[in-house]
Amino acid sequence: MPPITYPEHLPVVERRDDIAAAIRDHQVVVIAGETGSGKTTQIPKICLELGRGLDGVIGHTQPRRIAARAVAERLSEELAVELGTAIGYQVRFTDQSSSDTLVKVMTDGILLAEMQRDRDLRRYDTIIIDEAHERSLNIDFILGYLKQLLPRRPDLKVIITSATIDPQRFAEHFADPATGDPAPIIEVSGRTFPVEIRYRPLVDPDRPDAEERDMVTGVCEAVEELWTERHSGTSSDILVFFSGEREIRDAADALNGMKLPVTEVVPLYGRLSAAEQHRVFSRHTGRRIVLATNVAETSLTVPGIRYVIDTGTARVSRYSQRTKVQRLPIEPVSQASANQRSGRCGRVADGIAIRLYSEDDYDSRPEFTDPEILRTNLASVILQMTSLGLGDIARFPFVDPPDSRQITDGVRLLEELQAFSPEDDQPAAAGGRRRPGRRLTAYGRTIATLPIDPRHARMVIEADKRGVLREVLVIVAALSIQDPRERPQDKQELANASHKRFADETSDFVTWLNLWAYLKEQQKELSSSAFRRMCKAEFLHYLRIREWQDLHSQVKQAAKQAGLDVSRGTVVVGEGEIDADAIHQSLLAGLLSHVGVRDEQKREYAGARGTRFGISPGSALFRKQPQFVMAEELVETSRLWARVNARIDPVWAEQLGEHLVKRQYSEPRWSGKRGSAVATERVTLYGVPLVVGRVVGLGRIDPELARDLFVRHALVEGDWHTQHAFLGQNAALVERLGELEARTRRRDIVVDDSTLIAFYDKRIPAEVVSGRHFDTWWKKARRETPDLLTFTEELLLRESAGSIADEDHPTTWTQGENVLPVTYQFEPGSAQDGVTVHIPVERLNQVTPDGFDWQVPGFREELVTALIRSLPKGIRRNLVPAPDHARAVLPELDPTSGPLLPALAPALRRRAGVAVTPADFETDRVPAHLRVTFQVDGPDGKAVATGKDLEAVRDTATPQLRRQVSRAGSRVERAGLTSFPDEGVAETFESGQGIQGFPALVDTGSAVDLRVLPTRAEADAEHRLGVRRLLLLGITPPWKQILARLSNTQKLALGHNPHGSVQALLDDCLAAAVDAIRDDAVTDRTDHTVRTREDFEWALSAVRTHTTAKVVQVVGLVEPILAKHLALTNRLAELDRSSSDAIRPMLADVRAQLRELVRPGFVADTGLRRLPDLDRYLRGIAHRLDKAPANLARDAQALDQVDLVEGRYADLLDTLRPAQRGASDVVEIGWMIEELRVSLFAQTVGTAYSVSPQRILKAITKVGA
Repeated sequence: MPPITYPEHLPVVERRDDIAAAIRDHQVVVIAGETGSGKTTQIPKICLELGRGLDGVIGHTQPRRIAARAVAERLSEELAVELGTAIGYQVRFTDQSSSDTLVKVMTDGILLAEMQRDRDLRRYDTIIIDEAHERSLNIDFILGYLKQLLPRRPDLKVIITSATIDPQRFAEHFADPATGDPAPIIEVSGRTFPVEIRYRPLVDPDRPDAEERDMVTGVCEAVEELWTERHSGTSSDILVFFSGEREIRDAADALNGMKLPVTEVVPLYGRLSAAEQHRVFSRHTGRRIVLATNVAETSLTVPGIRYVIDTGTARVSRYSQRTKVQRLPIEPVSQASANQRSGRCGRVADGIAIRLYSEDDYDSRPEFTDPEILRTNLASVILQMTSLGLGDIARFPFVDPPDSRQITDGVRLLEELQAFSPEDDQPAAAGGRRRPGRRLTAYGRTIATLPIDPRHARMVIEADKRGVLREVLVIVAALSIQDPRERPQDKQELANASHKRFADETSDFVTWLNLWAYLKEQQKELSSSAFRRMCKAEFLHYLRIREWQDLHSQVKQAAKQAGLDVSRGTVVVGEGEIDADAIHQSLLAGLLSHVGVRDEQKREYAGARGTRFGISPGSALFRKQPQFVMAEELVETSRLWARVNARIDPVWAEQLGEHLVKRQYSEPRWSGKRGSAVATERVTLYGVPLVVGRVVGLGRIDPELARDLFVRHALVEGDWHTQHAFLGQNAALVERLGELEARTRRRDIVVDDSTLIAFYDKRIPAEVVSGRHFDTWWKKARRETPDLLTFTEELLLRESAGSIADEDHPTTWTQGENVLPVTYQFEPGSAQDGVTVHIPVERLNQVTPDGFDWQVPGFREELVTALIRSLPKGIRRNLVPAPDHARAVLPELDPTSGPLLPALAPALRRRAGVAVTPADFETDRVPAHLRVTFQVDGPDGKAVATGKDLEAVRDTATPQLRRQVSRAGSRVERAGLTSFPDEGVAETFESGQGIQGFPALVDTGSAVDLRVLPTRAEADAEHRLGVRRLLLLGITPPWKQILARLSNTQKLALGHNPHGSVQALLDDCLAAAVDAIRDDAVTDRTDHTVRTREDFEWALSAVRTHTTAKVVQVVGLVEPILAKHLALTNRLAELDRSSSDAIRPMLADVRAQLRELVRPGFVADTGLRRLPDLDRYLRGIAHRLDKAPANLARDAQALDQVDLVEGRYADLLDTLRPAQRGASDVVEIGWMIEELRVSLFAQTVGTAYSVSPQRILKAITKVGA
């Protein structure tokens, strides 16, 4: 035992006798004293003086490693012994104690680890728990453990030292179990000076409506106030407390901007480099303003502080019950923390503390900061307690029992890590009662032995399983220390550039491996001092790197002791490609509740239990964010951030989280491709969708439903690709009998699916749930009963089926030489319900609408009945009941006589005695299934166009028909012809395959092409223009002769034309002249159609002879038309300027009429025969413009009649195919409307024939019929 002396100036020495007596007389003593009272170094000596440390070691715990080492050094110095002998210490990496050690100073974590091996702490006769007021998780656990242990160890002395923060709570915790008396408390005063508290709230209490000052402004004003304060002594430094780094940076910028003389602004927070932190403790001249987080509240003593400015907030690590992550919210500090802060300025002289909040605010704050156990995840504590056999955590004697929800969350985390068996896996004790507590799994027992966070321990176990333990040990060690990469404020860009070379764009974890490999390589090549210099130059913290390497060694040793193979790895780090997938899968085993999926719309991640988080800007994944990530840490500051991240495959999470994932199945259905029933699977992990829309077999999920779907869809409906003969035979029989139902529109012939399902269900075993199962069973069954599953007609036909006449429902329709297939569908509401005639596309231009209106014989009676019901009521009431009259007139009708309606109308007239005309039938009221559907089928058998109107179907299918016809007629087609073919141009063409087309010469501008077109109308129109082009190519226009015959007046008039030039107009006149000469020349020889070389030469001879005279004649007719057009145009412009709005509808109608009559190409389009009529129409317009302004009401009435017929004409044109719109009867209706305009607006001009709106409407109806 070394001689013991005490420094007399320490306050604790004054109470030495009281303390010694209390320790001697009580098992537990609480000693409360401020920092500087000497309790940490002197109490172990008092214990030694009492004879403690002889029967066992005096254990002395410290919350931090640096403090443990410093205390041991101070004690050995005061006792004049060598460190490691009578006084020793042990921290995570270092053990400087021996068998002769009397006092062992250690971190509380070391004592926790010793509990695993020495349950009753027999090695110790005295335990001193220092700084107990910090109430860390370790301290609270040790205090609870000691409370349970003391009854078993009456010889053990426990001394609790604390700042003067609620020591009564400790005393009550260790109350005498017999008497209930609390443990004795001995108060030791500290060395302090008076501190004046000033309240300077950011909102002026006298002006509550005034705008609140921001925090930085408040700090600057407080600094100004303290700057002018008179003080004695040498020190006048200011310590300002902030909640975080950002606030410190903002304040530093503002204070530096104030340019206070001889003043240094120094930041102090945990992430600063060692050199920057050391600046705070270095000697200095002038004044210093230290801007610090709460690290300066108790952990570090900043020397020379005279003044304190307290912003009143701090970041407090707090576990979120909702998000299940550790948060760092900014909160108002407790009264105890506020007092600790203000006490920092009473160490050297009288001090002043300015609080940037009101006194009422201070009084309303909680008295103490919540202990860590009330604001952290308890998984580690629960695991240790379970490993030590300490029973249920809810009954453990904590100083402050944790919330039951936090206990539940801790247990759930351990279940996530597979350290605990799920509750339903725990065996029941004898008598059927469940045994209390949780049962550790093999994983859990291993995790408990590893001195690292449970999540990290689970990673290590998985890495051993996957053969990548060597790499994962490096990563786990890195995750357990402070980041060794430094980022000095003034050199952040340089630091980031230096660190970037280690980054991996898909994983921050791989970054650690890259850095580790680099450091190992540099250590091999450099001396120790050179390595230190390299670290400093490359912004790497040397001491933290040493800590990383030491921790790696310790964890590696612990893993080895746990039976893990620490030598296994994918490659030697730094010498080849690592198995990144295996490494990340190992890490993911400990981070299953830290996965997230990218939400592109919100540009963030959806995480576990509904959380939303973002990738931290410091992560390598920040710029290129993957779909799925895992995060080592989720911390809530301004928002929830994910730190240290990696891209993952969701399949990994599904496999590793098999015990946690929830699987939902929806949309059970049959898959013919797979030959089995399937469902859509959705897999979620804590609400994070890992799999969405995966198709899985239904057989293992719901075998009964899977079998039902297999029988229904595969066997009954035939949706299964298989070669079983019975299925083909059954399908053929069902189809043959089903066609009878469609043809007769009856549902009482074939049995329904339920009969077929029952048939199969009775014969197929219950375990057959898919095609694969069926194949296995049927392979054996068909040898014994080959017809077991074959249908018969007796099975499929109902008794009510009766007899059916096939000739009334034919399967083909014959029109001329074309025999067209006919199919039937009995699907009311379907577009193809009823009879469908199939027309091969190559035959489309050979089929006409003739005869289809009669329907097939089996539907004819129902059709006639429907037509009778469509008649007007006055007629229909004489034909009731309609079915009887339909049945009566059918024998009188002959389908070969022509269209149905002209045949039916007289038959009904004779029967009913009332007038019935074809126009009386409203065919639109006839049900759709009674009208034939036309389907044009391509060469591959697929439908090209379908509909009830053959002409509309033809229009839709014409492009494909055109290709078919062109392909078939390619051998006769020619291009670039400038003369008429010697062999002529045939009217029709038919290929060897029966494809019919219509040859024509097609004008291409400078020549013509011989093409085969799909319709006769199109061919006739194109051929007429093609012949005109060849005639024009065959002559040299005699323009000189023509112009010589024109008067100057005519030449001037021709300049006003819509063509754009006189030459274009003359070309138009020439085309009209050539058309007229050709028509006159060939009228006697052909029907205006030139098809032979002889006819063409005859027409060409006539054109050459009469062109000059005919062009002059045409120009003579065109010149007055253009003159009138010019006059009308000028008159319209004049009326526009001078007339009222009432006349504008009339003017708009006239302009539209003029645009139609006189337009580019109007001469040839109108034709020589109609040019005089065109002149008359223009005179009619002039007459209208003269008379209409005087009687606009009459003009409007007439215009209404014109609008009616023009609207109906436009509707007609919309229903016609392009080739049909050029038909003579359709064009004639347009001229009839012009005649109607003359009769309505200019009767005195006169019409070519009698015309009326009714006559035009009848003509429209006739064309559209």
